[in-house]
Amino acid sequence: MKKVVVFVAIFTLLIGGIFLFLTGDALNELVKGKIEEVGKQVTEQTVTVESVEIKLFDGTGKINNLVLPNPEKYSTNAAFSLKEIALAIDSASFATDLIVIDKIIINKPEAFVEFTKSGGSNIQDILDAIKRNSPKSNTAQTSEGSDEPKTREPFIRVNHFVLAGTALTMDLSQLDNKVHQLTLADINLTNIGGDAGVPASQFGAELLKQALSSIWKQAKTEQKEQLKEQFKNKIKDKLKGFIDSL
Repeated sequence: MKKVVVFVAIFTLLIGGIFLFLTGDALNELVKGKIEEVGKQVTEQTVTVESVEIKLFDGTGKINNLVLPNPEKYSTNAAFSLKEIALAIDSASFATDLIVIDKIIINKPEAFVEFTKSGGSNIQDILDAIKRNSPKSNTAQTSEGSDEPKTREPFIRVNHFVLAGTALTMDLSQLDNKVHQLTLADINLTNIGGDAGVPASQFGAELLKQALSSIWKQAKTEQKEQLKEQFKNKIKDKLKGFIDSL
């Protein structure tokens, strides 16, 4: 009987420890550390996060003050920064292998796109790094020397991803233009990860790739418009000069 009481006491302490881990600072620090670790691994830049606030039982979460630096050859310090990422999580999905995030909202992030003389940019360099460092396949791996698959890590799917009011600074100085400030149209993405989701270890890289790709697409469109306008103005100036000389 005494052994049973001791066992129950140990079991209760163990469950209590797990509960505190899942609801306290330990989980937040774990997530923060993982974001910074994976961020550096895939982007080759030192990604920093100020804090993480995950409330599993409420199905909510926040990631505060995330900064993605630029590669060294660029003049601005950061390529992408945001004050807050808000998450709405399907709590019931924690009991399955597919964790479902109903919505991720990034409100008023800041993006800095610097174009080079060759037409490249800091964002393109970072996207190339993500592609270079991301796993080639999402399939389960097998243990060395064994045909048995490793324990399958959780997969994650995002139903709705919103980048709202992105403040874009676009530097065209190296293309004989200037620095432009504008606010991008809201970016709405759905079903990130597809029906099966992406492995949890690859999720951060996938989300960052989706966000930067969307920003890069709009920045390229804006760049073409600005350079087209610049070309028109040069033609007008030349025609005016020619007419004046006549």
